[in-house]
Amino acid sequence: MVPVRGHSYSFLIFYLGSYLVKIIAIIPARMNSSRFPGKPMKKIHGIPMIGHCYFRTSMASELLETYVATCDQEIYDYIESIGGKVIMTSDLHERASDRAAEAMIKIEVLINYKVDIVVMVQGDEPMVTPEMISQSIQPLKNDLSISIVNLMAYMKTSDEFEDPNEVKVVVNKNNEAIYFSREAIPSRSKFTGDVPMLKQVCVIPFRRDYLLSFNEMEETILERIESVDMMRIIENGEKVKMVLTHSESFSVDTEKDLKYVEAKMINDKLIHEYN
Repeated sequence: MVPVRGHSYSFLIFYLGSYLVKIIAIIPARMNSSRFPGKPMKKIHGIPMIGHCYFRTSMASELLETYVATCDQEIYDYIESIGGKVIMTSDLHERASDRAAEAMIKIEVLINYKVDIVVMVQGDEPMVTPEMISQSIQPLKNDLSISIVNLMAYMKTSDEFEDPNEVKVVVNKNNEAIYFSREAIPSRSKFTGDVPMLKQVCVIPFRRDYLLSFNEMEETILERIESVDMMRIIENGEKVKMVLTHSESFSVDTEKDLKYVEAKMINDKLIHEYN
C-alpha cells in the first residue's frame, strides 16, 4: 500500500519575520463512529462528506498541502480516487489529535522537513470554508506565545444550544476558553437576559510541537466528564485561543444532522469549485 500520492509542493507559506512558516492541514476520519457509523462516506449532494471537507479545506491559500488521515481502506481509496493526499494510520486511536500526530510524523518523513503548524479539521465539518482556515491561523501568525487555536461561532437557536452533540464554550475577555461542555453553558435558568451561546467549531490549528506535547499529556477528569479533549489544556493551566467566525457551519453527528446540512448546502457556491 502506498501511503501518499501526487505531491506537488508549491510553497504557499507565509513569512514570520524572515522565517518561512510551513502549514499543512490534516483531516482525521474513521468509519467506526459510535454516534453515526460510516459517516465520512455519507453523501451530501452526491459527494461523500469527507470529500467536501477535503476539497474545501484545500482551497485555503495558506496551506502547503491538505491530507486525510484514516485507518479505513474505503476512505483511503476514495481520497485517492479524487486525486487527494491520504495517509493510512493506526486503527487504535481514540482521539483525532492522536491520528493527526501520527499522520504528521509520516508526512514529515515523506516531504523531508518538519512543518510548523498543523490545522486539524474534523471530517464531520462539511461546510468548512477556506476563510475559516485563514481565520484560525491568524493568531498563530501574530503571536508566538499562542500554541493552539479553536474556532467558535454563535448558535442561533435554543435547540442547537441544548443539543449534547454540540460542544459549547465560554470565553474570557481575551477570547480564551474558560470551559467547554456538551451541556448548555452558560446557564440560562438563573438569568433573564440573553446569554452568549457559543459553540466550538472543529478547525483547530496546533503548533507542531504542541500537538505532540498535547498528546503526551494524561487524560484529565473534566476531559472525561465533558468528553471534550480541549479541557485537558485548561486543566493543565494552559490557554486555548478562541476565534469567532461568522461563517455558517454545522457538524454532522447524526442522520438528522446530515439532512439538515444537505438542505443548508443547496445553494453552496464552493461546491462548484471542487476539482
